[in-house]
Amino acid sequence: MSGGVYGGDEVGALVFDIGSFSVRAGYAGEDCPKADFPTTVGLLAAEEGGGLELEGEKEKKGKIFHIDTNALHVPRDGAEVMSPLKNGMIEDWECFRAILDHTYSKHVKSEPNLHPVLMSEAPWNTRAKREKLTELMFEQYNIPAFFLCKTAVLTAFANGRSTGLVLDSGATHTTAIPVHDGYVLQQGIVKSPLAGDFISMQCRELFQEMAIDIIPPYMIAAKEPVREGAPPNWKKKEKLPQVSKSWHNYMCNEVIQDFQASVLQVSDSPYDEQVAAQMPTVHYEMPNGYNTDYGAERLRIPEGLFDPSNVKGLSGNTMLGVGHVVTTSIGMCDIDIRPSMRLKLIASNSTMERKFSPWIGGSILASLGTFQQMWISKQEYEEGGKQCVERKCP
Repeated sequence: MSGGVYGGDEVGALVFDIGSFSVRAGYAGEDCPKADFPTTVGLLAAEEGGGLELEGEKEKKGKIFHIDTNALHVPRDGAEVMSPLKNGMIEDWECFRAILDHTYSKHVKSEPNLHPVLMSEAPWNTRAKREKLTELMFEQYNIPAFFLCKTAVLTAFANGRSTGLVLDSGATHTTAIPVHDGYVLQQGIVKSPLAGDFISMQCRELFQEMAIDIIPPYMIAAKEPVREGAPPNWKKKEKLPQVSKSWHNYMCNEVIQDFQASVLQVSDSPYDEQVAAQMPTVHYEMPNGYNTDYGAERLRIPEGLFDPSNVKGLSGNTMLGVGHVVTTSIGMCDIDIRPSMRLKLIASNSTMERKFSPWIGGSILASLGTFQQMWISKQEYEEGGKQCVERKCP
């Protein structure tokens, strides 16, 4: 352990990839994360004289956080939903710590001081936030070693490359990030707000046009089967707690996300109304029993990511479609690193690999023998302070 280099091969490192939509965490060297749960957290002001801590509950200074799918799905009086992240960066540190505590106790089931931690971060993360995170991990969690790596770099590693343009479409943003030899080229990052949440919004508008009510499952006591297109016949649960608007909206969004995953499809060729009308329809039933077939709209909604001019209410806007995000990003890179070779598009076949690509890249990186001297060790942190993260983690 001379010279402050961390040499812990015996104990598995942990990889955390915390995004705006979900938290992925697990051991380096494995092929998929142990934990995958929503980043959204239910928040309740705790009553005096704290009671029992239940599964997925974390109490902090008069606040109870409900974390993970099961705890979050229980309707409670006045529980608000919140996320510790804003624009991909940590905003609420107390809530962030509650998520880490939950991951360690319920998913990793091990002590933090036994495992080095590799954490992903947004490519535009600020110096102050990186230092604060480094300090938190060493001081509060007492971890033996730490490393921060940009999500785009990890995605490139997951695909066996150290150079490339990474197109990352998440919940809040679609971003093109140029990576060269394992370094992000900051000046070439291009962001567009056309992403997952934007598609959810389009689906909401579609349901409004079709006069379909979004009724989340927590409100439904029973439902009767109805024929296609007929009004739903369902009974509302009695004695429902007074849930907050934010929590109710979150549950409605889950219904929309299921609809998106089941029904929507991106057109193989540029969107054409006539071609879309000939595509086979998909049948979908809402939680309250209302069911119908969806045709052209299942291709039209995701097309908004590629061609925003198709989207109602967005005419004359400056948001960039996916193609323009990529070309703008390439144009902002130095001319001498733009290769003149033919274009090669790499996309994993399995949706799991695409969904978890930053985590998989982190899992590969943290288990490499050559990476072991890259860690910021506890000793280095104690000697050099939190500033060492700027030096050691590009």
